[in-house]
Amino acid sequence: MQNWEELLSWTYSGVNFSLAGNGGPECVALVPGVQKIFETVFVVALNFLQLWMVFPKLRLGKQLPMTTEEESGGEVGRRMFLLVMCLTFGVELGFKFASRQMIWVLNPCHIVTMIQIFLLAAPPSPFAAALFRLHVYWLGGATIALVFPVLNTRMLPFEVHIYFLQHILMLVIPLYLTRLGVYAVEPLWDFSWSTAASAIYFAYHFVPLQLIGVLLQVNLNSMLCPAISDPFYGRWYRVYAIIHQSLFVLLHGKLYTYLAHSVARQNTQDVVTTNGFSKNE
Repeated sequence: MQNWEELLSWTYSGVNFSLAGNGGPECVALVPGVQKIFETVFVVALNFLQLWMVFPKLRLGKQLPMTTEEESGGEVGRRMFLLVMCLTFGVELGFKFASRQMIWVLNPCHIVTMIQIFLLAAPPSPFAAALFRLHVYWLGGATIALVFPVLNTRMLPFEVHIYFLQHILMLVIPLYLTRLGVYAVEPLWDFSWSTAASAIYFAYHFVPLQLIGVLLQVNLNSMLCPAISDPFYGRWYRVYAIIHQSLFVLLHGKLYTYLAHSVARQNTQDVVTTNGFSKNE
């Protein structure tokens, strides 16, 4: 065990456990171990059931073909967004290395950032299209980060600026890719993608994030103890979180889907005005 701790110390040794919500023995002990096990078994079983039920219903449909003009202009835009996001995330990783807190890269917002870098760099494919639809429902963290920013642990120069730039880009890039016609969101009445995304979202929290958090005593995305501002502070905060985050993931995802549909419709209208024809879905 000591060898593993020494091997991984560079990833979390800089975490300041004196700051509330970062972790530490008291944070780990807030929710009893038996309760953790029961909550995890319940959530993971529910997630597997959800995925088993909706997987046969996941349909991509037809993607909108791009015109030659869109391909030319869109490629430049994608490269620019890819460049800016890679630079932004690269600087963020540099901050994590410098402060010896790379463990925070496992938080969902950083995972979503890596997904978006892949979507910007990779050619369109069924796998990428499915990943795009799923990740739309994981963008709620970016909105929360902008509305309720946690900045007390960001001490290095420009670290706060990178924080805001990264989360703004996370919300803008999917809309750009939708307007470009590279990827499309599902119809608003289709709840199969939202259900699958929610199941994966909670499974990621209750399995890898919780396990790594307990082993290293680091409070990854508040899986060990609640944030100090959590109105449901206490040993049952995760039960309340399952309820309100299930609703939030769905509502935020559907609102973003509606916005993406509006952007796609505007793009179709622009094509009609410019080229004299529209695209058929």
